[in-house]
Amino acid sequence: MIRSELIQRIADENPHLYQRDVERIVNTIFEEITAAMARGDRVELRGFGAFSVKHRDARIGRNPRTGEAVQVEEKHVPFFKTGKLLRERLNEK
Repeated sequence: MIRSELIQRIADENPHLYQRDVERIVNTIFEEITAAMARGDRVELRGFGAFSVKHRDARIGRNPRTGEAVQVEEKHVPFFKTGKLLRERLNEK
């Protein structure tokens, strides 16, 4: 599902809301999650999961084409850990 499909589904399920308002709400939620992660904060959505930022140290990597050693700079990467309810729902039989 992409963002526009999510917006459309929420708008369809809530006919009392304008689609432009639903779009603004969804965009605001994503922007707030992004801003919190940019500050290094953890974002937890109970029952769904938690977004956090992991730090990766600088290291020596290899160019897969040439085998040449390459310096890889330190970086921060997004990380998502599923919540218990989501994990259980995905594994229902």
